[in-house]
Amino acid sequence: MEFFDYYEKLFGDRWPALLESLKGEGCATELRFGEGLEPYYLDEASVFAAKALGVEPGDDVLDMCAAPGGKTLVIASQLKGEGSLQSNDRSPDRRLRLQHVIENSLPESWRSVIKVTGYDGMKFGLHKKECFDRILLDAPCSSDRHVLNSPAHLEVWSAKRVKRLSVEQGALLASAVDALKPGGTVVYGTCALSPLENDDVVRKILKKRPSMRFVQIEDLLEGADRTEFGVHILPDRSQGRGPIYCAKLVKEK
Repeated sequence: MEFFDYYEKLFGDRWPALLESLKGEGCATELRFGEGLEPYYLDEASVFAAKALGVEPGDDVLDMCAAPGGKTLVIASQLKGEGSLQSNDRSPDRRLRLQHVIENSLPESWRSVIKVTGYDGMKFGLHKKECFDRILLDAPCSSDRHVLNSPAHLEVWSAKRVKRLSVEQGALLASAVDALKPGGTVVYGTCALSPLENDDVVRKILKKRPSMRFVQIEDLLEGADRTEFGVHILPDRSQGRGPIYCAKLVKEK
């Protein structure tokens, strides 16, 4: 099938082991922020990506594509009720899930600084220009692990979809960059395998927005791979974690 041929060409001899690891259940860690609150289970690679943003109390933060909410919880735990967090997702159904997660997994003092919105992420650069200290863009992507484990999605997968998504991701990242204050930080992430949706998106934004520079992410998870601009955490070498790609970009003052 096209899916398997496509990724075998990308990963070569590594593909058989990676393919088997992608069929596994993954590796989640428990997030719990107080007695009586619901725990939330999130891939450790996703926790790593959210923490790479380097949020500090008092920051104004945007989680641009926030649902279902795990990374919002990580960011809120770093803000500790100081600053602001706009958790945005365009899908009404996904926002309901996001709202539930926030209300049931965070203490009230942390929830008080969170605003859930449903805007088109591509419009933030126009309407919220240079408003945020830190932005997390966990972009809609191919979700290859989900595709692999869903016969219906696997049947309709195509390389054209990867290219189309990369264009959308580029537009979202441009919007995030424009909404970022000078001196601010954006972390771009996906759960995709293809460089088209990962490093290539970052490479294009660095050309289009000369004010941006990439910063190497330190303290990697065990088994993570460094790429040209970021970090790729893949389950075959990272004890089932991922796939998660993330890259850290800073806007010059």
